[in-house]
Amino acid sequence: MTPVLVVSIIAVYFSVLILISYFTSRGASSDTFFTANRQSPWYLVAYGMIGASLSGVTFVSVPGNVTKIGYGYMQVVMGYMAGYWIIIFLLLPLYYRLNVISIYTYLEQRFGRFSYKTGAAFFLLSRTLGSSLRLYLAAAVLQLFLFDAWHVPFIVTVAVTIVLIWIYTYRGGIKTIVWTDTFQTTFLVSAVVICVYIIASRLGLSFSSTIDLIAQSRYSRWFYWEDVNSTLYFPKQFIGGLFITVAMTGLDQDMMQKNLTCRSLGDAQKNMFWFSIILFVVNLLFVTLGALLYLYCEIRQIPVTGPGDELFPMMAQNEFGLVAGIFFLLGIIASSYASADSALAALTTSFCIDFLNFRDKQEAVKVKQKNWTHVGFSLLFLLIIVVFREINQRSLIDAVLNVAGYTCGPLLGLFSFGIFTRRQVRDRWVPLICIVSPAISYGISYAAPLLLDGYQIGLEILLINGLVTYAGLLFISIREVARPQ
Repeated sequence: MTPVLVVSIIAVYFSVLILISYFTSRGASSDTFFTANRQSPWYLVAYGMIGASLSGVTFVSVPGNVTKIGYGYMQVVMGYMAGYWIIIFLLLPLYYRLNVISIYTYLEQRFGRFSYKTGAAFFLLSRTLGSSLRLYLAAAVLQLFLFDAWHVPFIVTVAVTIVLIWIYTYRGGIKTIVWTDTFQTTFLVSAVVICVYIIASRLGLSFSSTIDLIAQSRYSRWFYWEDVNSTLYFPKQFIGGLFITVAMTGLDQDMMQKNLTCRSLGDAQKNMFWFSIILFVVNLLFVTLGALLYLYCEIRQIPVTGPGDELFPMMAQNEFGLVAGIFFLLGIIASSYASADSALAALTTSFCIDFLNFRDKQEAVKVKQKNWTHVGFSLLFLLIIVVFREINQRSLIDAVLNVAGYTCGPLLGLFSFGIFTRRQVRDRWVPLICIVSPAISYGISYAAPLLLDGYQIGLEILLINGLVTYAGLLFISIREVARPQ
């Protein structure tokens, strides 16, 4: 694709987003930004959450990982499905009963102010890092397709990317995002379906012969049962996926904020149920895309020399023709921006509600502080992305999950202790427990191969982190009857 064509595609794409923003943000207040006035249709929320959940990391890293683990990633996705049921029947009823805007206000009601601020702070840390890594991918693709040809520095690419997101989110917030994510999810799903179709067609394969080819290849393996020490061992992957879902969706202001815009608890539960079904299918498509990419290279004798994360972008740009290149570009932009825009709104919401005490301020003050907070997190995204580009040496999907394991673990421990016990904690000690727990978990992860005959801790680090936090909270707890939930 020529740079002019890429610019034209991006210009049209963002013109549509800004148009959606214009219509959805008319008459918007700070409550509209945070809750969409709790009037979002559940089916739009369910569909739009696909894009926000997957991100550009899934779009590139999941297909790229197929050469190492085949369909092994689906072990994690199965765990995701179990986690969504916990959210549907345990967490959503709790949030709707309390009528919260920020889900971390539950911690204040249950434990106290220090616990509340600690939970919100860990969300800010986790989501800022995770979303920055996801947005990094979108900027890297734009750099590859466009800005390298014009010798534009990467930092400028990142800045342009973030500014575009800020433009269409700063007024309407979550109300705008519910609608823009629906638009973006359409391009994400279309991109992966069309790319799978193009590859199969170039290989002369029908639907059934495509399935047969993959089934007979070395990429067809789903389950890993043989080596309990391996990070790919099925129980590890399944349990890790379950707790990743609970922590990164159920205890995440970004994802729950969308659910809380639904009209009722029943609508929110329907949203989460259908979202989980669609998400499973879409993830399966991404893994299938990865298998076809590597099979295509083997059949056509195309050498694969770079990292797996680079395979899909390079093949879409150089091998599969203009249509595939256009849809890849639209898909990567859609998936990355759908994740980043909702994260930016959620971070702004959490900081305003949890740290700026918006409940006690006038509307004019709220709007001013909300806008400055929005700008602040945009600049923070820029800084983290630039730093990550200099130090990253691993697959992005691994990096994102690793960050989640250490930053979401304290949230998992806090909410679990609050929901499953009636004990109260010494609130002032909670921040120390939540800071020490990731350090202890890292030590356990480091020592495990040495002490447990080569046993390697993978995704279960999130569970370990949560358990360490839970144990610490139990240590500082008292027998006083808990506050009403």
